[in-house]
Amino acid sequence: MSEQLSPCPRLLLNCVCSRDDATCLHRVEPFSVSGDPVLAFARLKDLVAATARTGIITATETYLHAACRTRIGFIDDLECRLCPKGRVIHVRSSSRLGVYDFGANRRRVERLRRQLQSE
Repeated sequence: MSEQLSPCPRLLLNCVCSRDDATCLHRVEPFSVSGDPVLAFARLKDLVAATARTGIITATETYLHAACRTRIGFIDDLECRLCPKGRVIHVRSSSRLGVYDFGANRRRVERLRRQLQSE
């Protein structure tokens, strides 16, 4: 199992990612961690687990992969990777099908960012 986030497909607009090589169309900032990175990642896992229509597929100390079902039944993949030395959590959210997601993946990432920062 690789704990690296995959790049977004260049020609599809159904993915966002905080990887350094993400294009401006796909780019989101990683989640900044102000306190203990390990505790922040544990909190993020709890937030994802509590999200409606979302199931965790893989969870380790530094990696999380979850499947998120949209309201109309499509499945999106959410991946998060903790980088404790950089005090960030990298994130990727991508639709499994389709070319365009109407901003659903970006909204998911930004909602998680707000929830994580509110604590």
